[in-house]
Amino acid sequence: MPITATPTPGAKLLTPTDHALILIDFQSQMAFATHSIDAVSLRNNAALVSRAAAGFKVPTILTTVAEKSFSGPMFDEITSAFPGQALLDRTSMNTWEDAGVIKQVNAIGKDRLVFAGLWTSVCIVGPTLSALDQGYEVYVIADACGDVSDEAHERAMARMIQAGVRPMTSVQYLLELQRDWARGDTYEMTTGIAKQFGGAYGLGITYAKTMFGAHEG
Repeated sequence: MPITATPTPGAKLLTPTDHALILIDFQSQMAFATHSIDAVSLRNNAALVSRAAAGFKVPTILTTVAEKSFSGPMFDEITSAFPGQALLDRTSMNTWEDAGVIKQVNAIGKDRLVFAGLWTSVCIVGPTLSALDQGYEVYVIADACGDVSDEAHERAMARMIQAGVRPMTSVQYLLELQRDWARGDTYEMTTGIAKQFGGAYGLGITYAKTMFGAHEG
């Protein structure tokens, strides 16, 4: 018998309420040696993801490694999106081995986790493979991660994908949370984030709204 299509979203698409976001080691010392993505793009994408999560009220964990003794503060582009939120500082390179972080993961209680951070091959591979082993569904925002070389980043992404991690991008994350321009309560927020941090896409929105009064909905 033929399949009957229905106008309903697929279960593998993210929604604002079905996952937690974990942002890892977006810190100066980690960024200095990152070469798979330039610092401007990295900070911009981290800001876009952070604003999207904050705007859609996605439960978010912010964690650093050796903040005061070595790696420095987390990017302001991230912390400013979550004013007053405590940073969970660790000694472990693998975030999943930190009891304080895992306490927060359990308190949030989501089976679907989205990760981004520095470096891809160490601080993202470690927790994603660990979370997969414990039955979580795991996504990585690839262009909000970086590593010491293109090779290091690409091999890390391939390793995670082979293990079952689902890759995505920062703009994809924002638009997947919105997903329907008829959702008027988040329309201005979403297009505002895109205009500020969405690169050429954001310029296009600004142009269309200014020149034609365009509205996606």
